[in-house]
Amino acid sequence: MDKEVSFEENMKKLEEIAVELEKGDLDLDTSVKKFEEGMKISKECSEMLEKAEKKITMLIKGDDGELTEENFVQNEE
Repeated sequence: MDKEVSFEENMKKLEEIAVELEKGDLDLDTSVKKFEEGMKISKECSEMLEKAEKKITMLIKGDDGELTEENFVQNEE
């Protein structure tokens, strides 16, 4: 059974991989494996952020003074 890894844990692991790669003392094969692992983690983080964004709602005060919930929409410019 795989344990679900939190966004924060993924980001920490991604930072560790970046530091290892920046040192430049890994052989090519290990560097490629680390890079692939980092890309996989990056994709997982991106998916987590997308899921969180879909859950976010904003409270909007209407003209009548009532609060209503609206889905969060990211402006794409």
